[in-house]
Amino acid sequence: MAVLVDDPIWPAHGRLWAHMVSDESLDELHVFAQAHGIPRRAFDLDHYDVPADSLRALIADGAQHVGGKQLVRALIASGLRIPARDRKRL
Repeated sequence: MAVLVDDPIWPAHGRLWAHMVSDESLDELHVFAQAHGIPRRAFDLDHYDVPADSLRALIADGAQHVGGKQLVRALIASGLRIPARDRKRL
């Protein structure tokens, strides 16, 4: 099991944001996020949005830094990915 984070390239609210996912379990993802003070409101169905200034600590505590394409591939392979077409229904 691994928690993955990509590069913070998504601008919002005056800062840059990255995505954080698990390659196996949403429970693992929620536990990791909670342990690092990332609020549940940052969870978006299959990933957390995390601010750029959190990345160093997340990686130091075991998150794997990967490119965006690798993160998406791992999320799809895990079966946890919620496609955009399905997000509207949830």
